Amino acid sequence: MQYEERTRIATPEGVELDLGATAKAQAADRAAALVASRLGIGVLVALGGDIATAGPAPDGGWRVLVQDRPGDPQCVVALPAGAAVATSSTVSRAWGDRLHHIVDPRTGRPASRMWRTVSVAANTCLRANTLSTAAIVRGQGATRLLAGVPSRLVKSDQTVLHLGGWPA
Repeated sequence: MQYEERTRIATPEGVELDLGATAKAQAADRAAALVASRLGIGVLVALGGDIATAGPAPDGGWRVLVQDRPGDPQCVVALPAGAAVATSSTVSRAWGDRLHHIVDPRTGRPASRMWRTVSVAANTCLRANTLSTAAIVRGQGATRLLAGVPSRLVKSDQTVLHLGGWPA
């Protein structure tokens, strides 16, 4: 089968495509790079759970609290210069016990709630956001997806799993 490059996509009438998650992550990356470049300083840009850094980091790194909601498990990480972290959640932006904003494309329904939150550290916020959201969708397959990737997964019972050398 030959691959055909397409430059357009179509959605059925009444269906909207929301690029907010990836657009927000890319905006954090671009804003951090622009400020660091123009002002010659270190900068951290945080946009609703998506954090990008650029330029030199403070001594000891950028200290960031990772926690979804008050009372949830928390930790503080030190991000080195140029690092990013993103968190995806099934409890924030949720409606009732069964509905939340991360949709499993295989079913068209909200992804299972095996993970309350998944946080990923990467060299770009776009990569961290993509991986954290994909891990939510993958459910049990998240640990295979994130093998070797610095990540923090909070189960529905609030136990925490660290993978790939999650930053301390």
